[in-house]
Amino acid sequence: MSTSTSTTTAVETERPLENRARGRRVVRVLAGAGVLLVVTAASIAFGLRVTPERTVEAFGQTVSVGTAPPTWHLKGPGQAVLFGQTIPTQVDFVGPVRPQLTLTDISLNAQVAGLFSPGPHAPVAETLGSALASGWRWYFATEILFVALAAVVLLGAVAGWRRYHGKKTVIVVAGGVLFVEAVNLALIGVTAFTAPGILRDVRSLDSLVGQTQIAPVAVQPGPPLAGVQAIVLGDSTAAGLGGPPLGRPTANDTACERSSIAFATVLARVNVWTVDNLACSGATIPEGIIGAQSEGGRTLPPQLGVAKRAPNAQAVIVSVGANDLQWNTLIRLCAAADSCDNRAVTAYFQRRLATFTRDYLGLLSQLGALPGNPTVVINQYYVPFDASQDCLVAMGLTTDKVDSLLQDLQALNDVLANGAQTFGYQTVQPDFAGHELCTDQSYVQGPTDPAPLHPNARGQLVIALADERALLGAP
Repeated sequence: MSTSTSTTTAVETERPLENRARGRRVVRVLAGAGVLLVVTAASIAFGLRVTPERTVEAFGQTVSVGTAPPTWHLKGPGQAVLFGQTIPTQVDFVGPVRPQLTLTDISLNAQVAGLFSPGPHAPVAETLGSALASGWRWYFATEILFVALAAVVLLGAVAGWRRYHGKKTVIVVAGGVLFVEAVNLALIGVTAFTAPGILRDVRSLDSLVGQTQIAPVAVQPGPPLAGVQAIVLGDSTAAGLGGPPLGRPTANDTACERSSIAFATVLARVNVWTVDNLACSGATIPEGIIGAQSEGGRTLPPQLGVAKRAPNAQAVIVSVGANDLQWNTLIRLCAAADSCDNRAVTAYFQRRLATFTRDYLGLLSQLGALPGNPTVVINQYYVPFDASQDCLVAMGLTTDKVDSLLQDLQALNDVLANGAQTFGYQTVQPDFAGHELCTDQSYVQGPTDPAPLHPNARGQLVIALADERALLGAP
């Protein structure tokens, strides 16, 4: 009896011990799996973050190939970065990790001009697509190496912490690296293998970002403008809206509300130049610069087409963007809303800015085809108001709202400046600091003036001086 009781007691004692041992093994397995998953996630994140973008060149275009931030969706667009703005590509990719293509430089030569002109360009398209595909393959081959490096370091640290030695350390590190790379390839493998074929079919940068390839603007009918030394293209800022009319205006001058204070007129008078001011109030890139514009009851030809009649022009100054973004509408929305950084206003601005960026790409390429290879100057916009001034509160523009508008204006100016730099053009931003709206000796027309927020005569003079410094090469 005592023997049976003793045996039963021993069995009952062993069961909890076995259960505890089994529990400890389960905990160790789960802990090991957790550590391995953390190492995997950290290694892949490290690889995606530190792998350098691959720079490729095709027909004068320099593009950096990298990855966009990972997404949970298994199919969708990649990203194109134009002039600092991120725009979804018009082609979809498979997988959560997709390409990001950044345009960094354009060398305007005959080959690049051919890329943007109509007609068959199979060699150009094949070169561009092949370069992008090659860059993508190189990027992921490098990413795999960086992931492996990170995994080795992290797994080695884990093995050291666990005080593994010799063969066990090798097994842990080697096995862990294989697991990490298996997960890495599972996540990015589909994209890595399918993206080159998709990129190879990219016909042009225009199509990649959703911009219809623009045919070269035709030379407008009319006599050659042989004596013109400088040309101004643009909108109401360049037209000089709000100033006195020109002394002997043409019908187009009147329709476009060009005035005698416009910076084009100042440049002509100060330098004894013949300057043809083609700017028109309400002009945008599609309707005014590279396309016809209806204004003041007249249909005006594309400004760029008229500019091509001036083969001896040595300078072209461009002031465009505010109408493309519907800046006046944005200001009214901002004034009426409780906040200018709410979701609706922000979404409106981002959509307009993305569209403008695409159109701006087409314009910049067309400017490179002007006869005589003139110096191109892109004007950024002046800052019309100062958040510290409270004279706009009655209009619904509080300090916070003005700050938001100034951030939007800076975003536009960044696109203008980055685009000019990408194409090798000059860019200037007139300095209105200390002379904004509501200040003494303001450079801006006030709420009761003919064209509120537009430059007055002093402001136009400052713009003219900034352009002149750029054209003369002064710092």
